Amino acid sequence: MGKLLPLGDIATLLESYARNEHSPTQLVETIHAEIQNDPDHVWISTLPLESLRDYARKVEAEGMTSLPLYGVPFAIKDNIDLAELPTTAACPAFAYTPSGNATVVQRLINAGAIPIGKTNLDQFATGLNGTRSPYGACRNAFNPTYISGGSSSGSAVAVAKGQVCFSLGTDTAGSGRVPAAFNNLIGYKPTIGWLSAHGMVPACRSLDTVSLFTLTAADAARILTISAGYDAADIYSRKREGHGFNFGTAAHFRFAIPSKQQLQFFGNRDSDRLFNEAVVQVQKLGGEAIEIDFEPFLEAARLLYEGPWIAERYAAIQSFYELHDEQIIAPVREIIATAKQRSAADAFNGFYQLRRIKQEADQIWAKVDCLMTPTAGTIYSIQAMQQDPIRLNTNLSYYTNFMNLLDYAAVAVPAGFQRDGLPFGITLAAPPHQDEPLLQLAHRLQQAYSFPLGATGITFPSSVHFPGVSLSSQVRIVVCGAHLSGLPLNEQLTSHRGRLIATTTTSSDYRLYALPGNPPLRPGLIRVNKNAQGVPIEVEVWELPARELGSFVANIPAPLGIGSITLANGDTLPGFLCEHYAIENAADISYSGGWRNYLRQLAGS
Repeated sequence: MGKLLPLGDIATLLESYARNEHSPTQLVETIHAEIQNDPDHVWISTLPLESLRDYARKVEAEGMTSLPLYGVPFAIKDNIDLAELPTTAACPAFAYTPSGNATVVQRLINAGAIPIGKTNLDQFATGLNGTRSPYGACRNAFNPTYISGGSSSGSAVAVAKGQVCFSLGTDTAGSGRVPAAFNNLIGYKPTIGWLSAHGMVPACRSLDTVSLFTLTAADAARILTISAGYDAADIYSRKREGHGFNFGTAAHFRFAIPSKQQLQFFGNRDSDRLFNEAVVQVQKLGGEAIEIDFEPFLEAARLLYEGPWIAERYAAIQSFYELHDEQIIAPVREIIATAKQRSAADAFNGFYQLRRIKQEADQIWAKVDCLMTPTAGTIYSIQAMQQDPIRLNTNLSYYTNFMNLLDYAAVAVPAGFQRDGLPFGITLAAPPHQDEPLLQLAHRLQQAYSFPLGATGITFPSSVHFPGVSLSSQVRIVVCGAHLSGLPLNEQLTSHRGRLIATTTTSSDYRLYALPGNPPLRPGLIRVNKNAQGVPIEVEVWELPARELGSFVANIPAPLGIGSITLANGDTLPGFLCEHYAIENAADISYSGGWRNYLRQLAGS
């Protein structure tokens, strides 16, 4: 039996099971022994060894073929229910033992994953630093004198140290992203409602989401396909929609970054340098960086604790707070106490203010496909955080607090190391339901960097495969005439939210004609039979939302129509073709190679 810990990515573990190198039972026995010594304050409670063996034996009996997460161990933030263990939210007096599992936990168990136990957190998920827990300050996986990030502190460190393959956190204001950045992990914050919150102790119920910590973006995508799905038991659950333009795989896409004047690194020159290097790295992947005014996002971020949403934290634990406020640790107690100063009128005014801010912030999506920021501008020692807990925690929230208020999806991605060896990360964000492109771009960025996994020292697997979640609602169409970029009818594509995907040619069995007119206004593309002489014709491939296709096609006049066009690479896509009767009096302009060249020749004659 080979070395079992630290664990790497899910695919590698499944491959080792397939080779019979070890069994799930052997693995959980090893993990249980490893985590009994817990100097970093990662765990609040763990399942008894015999319970872990029961889980392992069950998956072994069912077999690998029917279980996509066969024997994969995972950790659960201790504000998410796991039957057998108390849910504490890092407050012992609040603890209760649930009768069943949270929806997302049950879905993972059904897929063969094995829950190891419950992890430490900032009490009642209030904080971004990981020090606000009576179970001890969770320590950074790279340097134990530094913060792990929070509130999902233990969930991140358990993955970073290779004790589990993935973990569940929660994210209201950055709790699923900041710990990822500080521990060299992927921190995926889904579109709110994609992962059921049933069985989760809320912080701000209207903003919360279960989040995922993984070693790779491919693992996050794999878990998403298994754990996501509408749940009627969660009033904020929503069905997944198509993702729109897939900037995650596009050869060219546009990403927003805050203006230089609005970037904040709080004196950390390494973070400044690493963010600039990350911008260059994303540009190498085909990204076009566009500086934006970041103020609407910052204004939204300030609302989270200055506005009425603090009252939602109070509402989440109101009955407990009224009876046992002395059991809540500082500064969590003081933060929640300010809710009593809020009125119903404050709440409505806050909603109106957020609505206005969101209208301003959402305007960037007409210009860009995603947003890129540092996940956090800097990192602090545990000692510094405990000496100045409010101000320093606020600094950590600079790039995070706005995300759920504005209803965006996000993924934190490792992006380098400071000179002292501590990790740095960036966050990619986009409108809701753009999760797949975000994860695909994160996957490409991880491949480009190829940093070791978490704090395990395990090399990034070069053969890692990204499992698409197949939620695209886009269609592609081939254009060859006045709809080409820069030509008069191109606006019909852009007004239907079309995006240029590629400039290429047809296969070599087409001919192009200038349809009658003075001057010729339209080309006619014809596919010829095997006995005729065809040539490749220049075309563009555009992508637009499926719901826009009908109104776009309605503008196509006869004798043009939509048919199947074969491209030079062998792909077949719908595109503009001409009915054969229309070319009887048309000029054959195939020699030009394309409509754009033909127009240039006309202009020069």
